[in-house]
Amino acid sequence: MTTYPAARQDFSRSVPVRLWEDGFARDPSRYYTALRSQGPVGWAELAPGVPAYVVTDRRAALDLLGDDEAFSHDPRPWESTVPDDSPVLGMMRWRPNSLFSDGVDHLRYRNSLIDTFARIEPHDLRARVHRAVRVLVGRFGPRGEADLVADFARPLMALVFNSLFGLPDSHSGRLDAALGKMMEGGAQAAAGEAEFGGYVLELIAAKSQSRGDDLPSWLLDHPAALTPEEVTWQVFLTLGAGHEPTANLVSNALSRILGNALYYSTLTSGARPVMDAVVEVLHHETPLANYGIHYARRPVTFHGAWIRAAVPVVVSYGAMAHFAEREVTSGRHPKDASHLSWSAGPHACPVRQHTLLIATEAIERLTQWLPDLDPVLPRERLGWRPGPFHRSLTALPVRFTPRSPDQPGDPS
Repeated sequence: MTTYPAARQDFSRSVPVRLWEDGFARDPSRYYTALRSQGPVGWAELAPGVPAYVVTDRRAALDLLGDDEAFSHDPRPWESTVPDDSPVLGMMRWRPNSLFSDGVDHLRYRNSLIDTFARIEPHDLRARVHRAVRVLVGRFGPRGEADLVADFARPLMALVFNSLFGLPDSHSGRLDAALGKMMEGGAQAAAGEAEFGGYVLELIAAKSQSRGDDLPSWLLDHPAALTPEEVTWQVFLTLGAGHEPTANLVSNALSRILGNALYYSTLTSGARPVMDAVVEVLHHETPLANYGIHYARRPVTFHGAWIRAAVPVVVSYGAMAHFAEREVTSGRHPKDASHLSWSAGPHACPVRQHTLLIATEAIERLTQWLPDLDPVLPRERLGWRPGPFHRSLTALPVRFTPRSPDQPGDPS
């Protein structure tokens, strides 16, 4: 059995750091500093009246992510303690999929997803991304201005994932809107969860009746013999986990690139690969800031903190990224040190290569179409969406020389 240092910290009388406040989106460093001051594990609120332990130390995070003996991913004991209208339930509610399962069930669900995504050839995924970029540039290119969040990153993910899941482009706006509401964890979270759930249910019902050359059909026919309900929840997970964080990865990377003229010129000239910018975001501004949620199976001491059962234990990838960036700046941290944006242990992201391909190809293709993107605002004046889970821009306005996808000199 895994043992940890004796408890020095009992948070039962402590004031939690409120990650649901608007101030967290504006200045997360202040909140992460407050959490880190409590030790490797801090005490926070994900929503009013919804407390959680937050792990901000890398060693403690790795211990948590690898310990399925003391900790579970099943939220049902916690779920029974929170109101039905809690705004974080959309992101934390139990569903029979790989994210919220342990043991044999987890392996069955996870392996079905790995096998299914392995059928997507890189050249096919690349072609889908190129097509989506062309569609979007066709919409905003002639204007000479765009919001690279609302006009590019978010609809791009909806177009790419709808194509993988066998749905037409016309459905992309509905998917994007539902996931945005659910992810923020605010007043519209329940409505977003319901809209997204209805979207997936309709998709699986259609694929159950008539298969296609797409991910839901492959899952329905997988040797693991998942039921239609189980397939529904795997799709619910993969659409949500694929769309929102990848859109944020693209927009966060673009904002860092465009905020540094020298950096941008090295990318557009081909002297530096786009992958550098994407990896930099994963190291220092990870799009899924706080997640990897676990629950102690019984009360346990963990890295100096007393952890109660059935209370969320959240991994703060954002805090670790924040402190890593400070250490790089001060010269105390090697630039190539590994990050935890893909999580770690048995529940590490199973499709990271697909995500990297989508993000890098999208940015590279966009900057080929529009090589003179000029940010309207300096990076420090950009706004960030509220919510305890993500690091997500509200907008990224740019100007550029107007162009249409069919004019001479288009990327091949």
